[in-house]
Amino acid sequence: MTTGTTTLKIAIAQTTATADARSNGRTVRRLMRAAAAERARLVQFPEGLLSGYAKEQIQDWDEVDWPTVRDELEQILALAAELRLWVVLGSAHPLTPPHRPHNSLYVVSDRGELVDRYDKRFCSHTEITGFYSPGFEPVVFEVDGFRFGCVICVEINFPDLFAEYRRLGVDCLLLSSYPVDRIFEAKARAYASINICWVGMSLPSQTSHLMNSGLIGPDGDYLAQVDGGEGLVCADLDRTAFAGWLEGARPWRDSAMEGEIYRSVRVDDPRSTDRTCL
Repeated sequence: MTTGTTTLKIAIAQTTATADARSNGRTVRRLMRAAAAERARLVQFPEGLLSGYAKEQIQDWDEVDWPTVRDELEQILALAAELRLWVVLGSAHPLTPPHRPHNSLYVVSDRGELVDRYDKRFCSHTEITGFYSPGFEPVVFEVDGFRFGCVICVEINFPDLFAEYRRLGVDCLLLSSYPVDRIFEAKARAYASINICWVGMSLPSQTSHLMNSGLIGPDGDYLAQVDGGEGLVCADLDRTAFAGWLEGARPWRDSAMEGEIYRSVRVDDPRSTDRTCL
């Protein structure tokens, strides 16, 4: 886990996804301005927001106006540079025909540069058979001394992804999703506490009846949460507030996983090796 800066304010969006990339782009830029007004350094958006999400807003990729999606993305990059704001934005990313798009998170720097792109690795059965091409790499980037990682939706069911990001020293996981059940929230809170990291969860307003977007702390509790419908919530990643977790519990758990603290006190005792004795 990177040390240095002790706090970083981020913003998490909850907004309505549509099949209209022009409308989606305008919404993104409006919320970017709102995040900048709150002095956030990064704003996170839901899965598939810019292009529209397959199976929900999009039933066939021929419905998508890809030049419009690209134009809207270019406007978002320009505004990110103007606002000096990092942006993590969900969208389908087109590949060369006839290959299906990736389900992606664009990582845009505060200089307006597309510095990376996370492509969903564990796609659902429907996604992988009819809509998306999978990705294969984790994505880690740094903002003001804090390390961020990206995961998307159904990947919450694969603990190894979260453990991988922990090994990569990530401070905050950005989980953008389109959830279908309430247990999703419990899983996100559990991963935050187990891996001792912040989890930013950005969801569309269409799923607010299940849960709302928000920032979960390394203790598994919400630090801030959107209050239903559409909106934006800002909160600090504050290392000082979670010093006990970050400086005590996390290093200890890492050493426990390595196992030497247990091997060093292993006993040679027949009553230990015989597991059938009374």
